[in-house]
Amino acid sequence: MNSFAAPARLLLGLALLAACNQTPPATAPVATKPVVPGPDLATLTDSAAPAALLAYGRQYPGSEVLIKTRLGNIRVKLYDDTPIHRANFLLLARKGVFDETMFNRVVKDFAVQGGQTYGARTIRLKRYRLPPEIRAAHFHHKGALGMARYDDEQNPGHLSSNTDFYFVVGEKLAPNQSQAMTGRKLTPAQTRAYATVGGVPSLDGQYTVFGEVIEGQDVVDKISNQPVESDKWPVEDIKLTVEVVK
Repeated sequence: MNSFAAPARLLLGLALLAACNQTPPATAPVATKPVVPGPDLATLTDSAAPAALLAYGRQYPGSEVLIKTRLGNIRVKLYDDTPIHRANFLLLARKGVFDETMFNRVVKDFAVQGGQTYGARTIRLKRYRLPPEIRAAHFHHKGALGMARYDDEQNPGHLSSNTDFYFVVGEKLAPNQSQAMTGRKLTPAQTRAYATVGGVPSLDGQYTVFGEVIEGQDVVDKISNQPVESDKWPVEDIKLTVEVVK
């Protein structure tokens, strides 16, 4: 018994020793997301956002974005003279915030609004607001891109949402109609645009317009004609992604 057991123990020890000396199999490196430069979205506040966004916009400029949906793509030009709203939109697009959202409010012949999601966001994002950048030259013609705002009674400064944007659809209006619907004097070019292209002049002077559709207005129109629930949320989700292309 003992003379047989000793070689067995020796073989077992050699086997264990050999196993310990084996080179472990290579493991695949863990993929990490690249760090996107820019302000920390979890720390921005109403007071801190303007300066941080202006600095970001100067360092990381952009002028065009592509919004992709299941109904097609929308190419958008962002205005130079609304630098805070433009920089905010570029920052959220590059950080991937909009890629978790969808068109969440659709009002036929009025506007389509995006920027919200069903569940909690995976990207930490504090609710901060943007100071208005309302310009007389920018008005709510069809295809205009604006930023939503809320709580008029508690928001007398007309501060914009940081995430909720909208595209104007509207209707064609005679010059006397469009002028009667807005609280400011329209230029001849603006009344002509409302008559030939359409829009929602009642929003002029109330919300910041910071861009416009340059390709894909037909996609905006398709979105505006989607069936909706009672709260104007589309029956079938219209998810979106935003890519900075220029």
